[in-house]
Amino acid sequence: MSEPFSVRVTVRGYETDVQGHLNQAVYLDYAEHARWSLLQEAGITQSRLRSEGVGPVALETTIRYRRELPAGDETDVSCVFVWNGGKTFTVEQTVTKTDGTVAAEITAVGGLLDLEKRKLVPNPQDVFRELTEDAGPFGL
Repeated sequence: MSEPFSVRVTVRGYETDVQGHLNQAVYLDYAEHARWSLLQEAGITQSRLRSEGVGPVALETTIRYRRELPAGDETDVSCVFVWNGGKTFTVEQTVTKTDGTVAAEITAVGGLLDLEKRKLVPNPQDVFRELTEDAGPFGL
């Protein structure tokens, strides 16, 4: 099995809270950044999604905080798509310090919205497979 897709992010001072560690809401930004980076790596842009009449939607997100991330720490944010069958998929993400310490685990349930019908498309993996130049990052 190949390594999961990941992006490196450095914690910026303005992203920290009064305790001096990464603000809880910023973990969501990091996760979103990794997901969009994966799409870009696969050759899928926001404009392409819009032109095809679909858009990714978040349905549920769970964050498990494991260790603090102070300003200046570098992290790798991984992104693995898990295809459940049907209209939804799961994205498993891990925020890992460069020393290997897991700082957070993020699980998101998502789907692809038909922008005209305002309903989830039945098989999002098929749409991603059709749109991508490389289905590898999606595990397809």
